[in-house]
Amino acid sequence: QVQLVESGGGSVQAGGSLRLSCAASGDTLTSVCMAWFRQAPGKERDGVAKISSVENTRYAGSVEGRFTISRDNAKNTLYLQMNNLRPEDTAMYYCAADFWACRTWPLDPGRFDYWGRGTQVTVSS
Repeated sequence: QVQLVESGGGSVQAGGSLRLSCAASGDTLTSVCMAWFRQAPGKERDGVAKISSVENTRYAGSVEGRFTISRDNAKNTLYLQMNNLRPEDTAMYYCAADFWACRTWPLDPGRFDYWGRGTQVTVSS
């Protein structure tokens, strides 16, 4: 079992930066893939970025070059550095973990077994 808790969300102006964290407890994260999703009101939950157990990464086109996903297995923590934020980045951001789900792209939220409760990111113009 893996428990995930996100933090670091907030309100920023366009062009600003935020760093999201996802602290994991329970089983070690070493062998799982991890991802960030986001969901805006009235929209589907979309994959933002993923990082494999060997730290291969992939990003949605809308965030490529602006967001960076990373993990610190020693601290059991996943990160999402978000730069040059835009109003369209406004959403609830969720971290997720699974042993196999990162093999597909785009990410399918239905394939992830473990989820955090989310952290809100609001970007004003």
